[in-house]
This record gives sequence, C-alpha cells and structure tokens, in this order.
Amino acid sequence: MTDRAAKRARDKRHIKRLLSMVRPYWKRLAGAMALMVLVGASTSAMAYLVKPVMDKIFVAKDADLLMLLPLGIVVLYAVKGGAAYGQAYLMQFVGQRIVTQYRIDLYAHLQRLSLSYYDRTPTGELMSRITNDVNQMQGAVSSVVTGVLKDLFTIVGLIAVIVFRDWFLAIFALGVFPLCVIPLVKFGRRLRKISHRSQETMSDVTVLLHETIAGARIVKGFCREDYETQRFTDEAFRLFRLRMKDISTRALSSPTMEFLGGLGIAGILFYGGWQVIHGVSTPGTFFSFLTALILLYEPVKRLSGINNDIQNGLAAAERVYRVLDEPVEIDEKPGAVELPTLANQIRYEGVSFSYRPNEPVLTGIDLTVPKGQVLALVGTSGGGKTTLVNLLPRFYEVSAGAILIDGVDIRAASLTSLRSQIAIVTQQTILFNDTIWNNIAYGRPGATKEQVAAAAEAAYATGFIEHLPQGMDSMIGESGVLLSGGERQRLSIARALLADRPILILDEATSSLDTESEMQVQKALENLMAGRTTFVIAHRLSTVQRADRILVVSGGRIVEEGCHEELLALEGVYTRLHRMQFTVDQGLEAAASPAAEAAGEGS
Repeated sequence: MTDRAAKRARDKRHIKRLLSMVRPYWKRLAGAMALMVLVGASTSAMAYLVKPVMDKIFVAKDADLLMLLPLGIVVLYAVKGGAAYGQAYLMQFVGQRIVTQYRIDLYAHLQRLSLSYYDRTPTGELMSRITNDVNQMQGAVSSVVTGVLKDLFTIVGLIAVIVFRDWFLAIFALGVFPLCVIPLVKFGRRLRKISHRSQETMSDVTVLLHETIAGARIVKGFCREDYETQRFTDEAFRLFRLRMKDISTRALSSPTMEFLGGLGIAGILFYGGWQVIHGVSTPGTFFSFLTALILLYEPVKRLSGINNDIQNGLAAAERVYRVLDEPVEIDEKPGAVELPTLANQIRYEGVSFSYRPNEPVLTGIDLTVPKGQVLALVGTSGGGKTTLVNLLPRFYEVSAGAILIDGVDIRAASLTSLRSQIAIVTQQTILFNDTIWNNIAYGRPGATKEQVAAAAEAAYATGFIEHLPQGMDSMIGESGVLLSGGERQRLSIARALLADRPILILDEATSSLDTESEMQVQKALENLMAGRTTFVIAHRLSTVQRADRILVVSGGRIVEEGCHEELLALEGVYTRLHRMQFTVDQGLEAAASPAAEAAGEGS
C-alpha cells in the first residue's frame, strides 16, 4: 500500500470514528436536518421569486401581485431566519457535545494508562492533546455535522431552480464547478501538512511552558531567564511562520475560487444576455437563473472552507486517536477478585522487571514480608529499591514472577481493592492547589471534621495549621509551594494516616528535610507506621536502623538481609555503606563546628 493510499484509509477510519459519535444525538440531528431543508427551500424560493418580480411587476406592471409578493418575501425571510437559528443551535449542540465527550474520554484514558506511559511522554504534550488538538477537532466535527448538511440542502435546491429555469445554461454553469475541485484538493493537502506541523510545534511550546513555569525557581536561581525567553521566542516564531503559511493558503483559496466562479458568471452573462436580447428568454428568467447561481456560489465556497477545517481536524484527530488507542498496559482481568485486607503476608516470587527490553532492573527477587513488619530497603542509587516497591501497587507490571498478598496474585485482583490497601509517602510530596482540609481528606473524601483534625494532630501538623490565617481552609498553592518542606511532608503523612491503609510505602520520606524538620516528620512517621506493614526506602542508614529487617538491594538483586547489627557483622555492602555515611556525617560535623564557633565569637 502506498503512503497516499494508507493515508486515505487512515482518514476514512478517523472520519468513521468521528461520525460514530453522532449516533446518540440522532433525534436532535433529525430535527436539525428538517430545519436545514427549510433553510435550503427558503433560499431556493428567493431565487425562484426573482422571475415573477421582474416579469410580472417590473415588466407587466401587475399591481395585485405587487401587494402579495412583498408579504410573501417577508414570510420567507422569517421562516428562513427561524429555521437557520434552530438548525445552528441544534447542530452546534451536537458538535460541542461530541468534542466535550472526546475531551472527557481522552482524560479518562490517560488516567488508566500506566506510569510507564507518563515516563516516556512529556506532560506538556499530553496537555496539548486535551486542549489544542481537541479544539482543532471541534472545527472538523462542527463543520462536518453542521456545515456540510446545511450547504448540501441549499445547493440541491438552487441547482433545481437553475435547471428548471434553463437546463442548457445550467449544464454550462455547473461545468465550471468541477474546475474548483482541483485547487480545493491541492489547498487541502497543503493545509493538512501545515496543520500537522503547527500542532506538533504547539505541543513543543506547551512542553516548554510547563517545564519553565514548574521549574521557575531553577530558571531564576541559575539566571537563565534570558536563555529561556530566547528558547520560547524561537518556538513562538516557528509557530508564527507555520500559522502564516496556513493563513496564506486559506487566503489564496478563496480568491482562486472566486476567479473561477467569475469566469463562469462572465460566460453565463454573455450567453444569457444574448438570449434575452434576441427574445429567446425573458429578463425575469435570466435574473432568476443568475440569482440562483450567485446564491449557489456561497455554499460551494463554504464547502471549500469546510474542507480546510476537516483537514486541520483530521491532523488533530490522528494525534488524539494515537493517545486513545494507546494500549492499557495494566488493567483488571475479567472477573478480577476483591482482595481481602492483608491478614498474613506479602510474597515476591521470582520477580524480575525491565523498563526496556534486555535491560533488567530487578532479577529473581524472592521476598516474604509478614503482616506488621517494618522492612527497610537500602543500597546505592539505581539499585532497584523504588522499582521493587512500585510493583506492589501495580504502578508497573512484573516482567516475570508474581507478587502475592495472602496467596492471591495481585494481577488477579481488582486495582481498587489492591491500591485501597496501600498508602504512599514519597520524597517528592504531591499536594494539590487546594485547601489543607481537601489535601488531607484526599484519600478519604467522606471523612469527618474530627477525623481530619485527628490525622493532622497525629502528623504533628496542627501547630503550623493553626498559625495560618484560615486554618484548615488555607490554600497551599501549586504542589504546596506556600508551605515549607517539612510542613508539606507532614500534610502528606496526615493524608496517609487518614486513609488508614494496612500497607505503607515510605520512599525517601525525610531525605530532603533539615534536621529540625526531619525530627518532627520522623515522629509523625512513627505514628503512621504503628501496626502497618511498612516498606521504608532510605539512603540515610540512621533512619532504617530500627526496622525489623533490612534488605540491601544492589544491581537489581537482594545481596544482603538482616537487622542492623547482623548486617554490620557481615562486613559486606551494608558495612561499606555504613562506613561511607559515617565518614560523610563526620565531615559535615567538622565543617559545621568552626562555623558555629565563629558565629559564637561574632556574637
């Protein structure tokens, strides 16, 4: 299959999918089509009435008809106006509703995709799909559903008038229209390419915007404002040039159509005028024909504009469907079971995992975690610690082996019953631009005031919350930017406490905090860990020494296992990590002492 044939086949599939969305609204569509028939009939009737107006009133001077025709024309315009409003409202409702459903479907599908999809797709690009690309599709849907049908009814009615008035002249006039198809097709292809490149560039702009706005502190901290402004300027001008190509192509298509139409009208004017002069036809017949032909030009011209919108929409649809057709890597099996609350143990059996083919991150993990045990995972960065715990809530799917909770393979359980048993507190605290109350209650929407307050108290967050002007109703900004790192972390812990789940994952929960904040957060974590099966990931060995069991993960394998004292006695990887950290801590203390002494002397 050639590229052009494949493109046509792809376009047909996209158009079929777009039109399939119309079916639920067939009643509104039927009503709109009936009103479109009225619009087309009214437009055709206006052209038809030109003959009696010319021949009966202006030539034959029929006074009785003069009294009737103006009233008929007023009624005709009233009917056309009412029908045009009704069909426009109904069809735009259908078009807007379809586009809204696409936006919802796209967002819902994104929610079902695994984290691996987000790992390889920039956030700004996904935002561009839901906003810019769906807006482009809106033009295609509204044009196809609204414009094509209305203009077709009008064209059919007007063609009937010109054929009735002079069939021979009609053949000549209609022969001009196929000539308009050639530039129409060429302009359409050019617009399709420009539109595709424009949408890709718009996606790049959105990605750049998201990164630089989210990373505003880094940009300012490294004095890169001018650099980022130049980067954005380059992208903005690239988009400007593509938009100007689009505008140029659209602007050229209309004069081309008008010139070809003018050629036809010039020929018709000559032939029709010759017939009137020689008495073959009446002035009324000719002007009725000419009026219908001029009125016919507008809907044909609009159809050329609709083709441009369709080409833009199809380019956008291709990008939207690329996301909608992205397979859901992690989904529930038919008949997925409801996983009971953890009663005995979590078991990893021969678990292996790779983000990319032939690049294993975990290999042959065998691990049993009894209920209520605090399990710490340590090791150098990139060893596979975070990946090991991310497999438990099925953020990623194991490549080999199985993870079982009380003997049930988690792949056989419903995702809701699995994930509702797991609470997560990470180094990168995820909070929403909302109130403190709503952030704490996020994992338990129906929580009472007392329950939220108790969670905040247990997380040692009540102190700073009470000092805020609006207390629990205080807005915290995007990602909690209006709070300190320790305050954000304590809110995250309060959220996990309120959710009250039997399994807890702590991923570097205190690594980015200062000593004072870490002490407060550590006390909150102790409350959170009480009675829960806990996975603790930490680089700082001081935070894991009190764990029931420690695993040393290196190169995707568990290389050592035991409590703090047992691992030190092995004189292996853990001992080396411990000594390295001890040396670093001593160095930090030594560096801090002279500074403290100098501060004391200076005071």
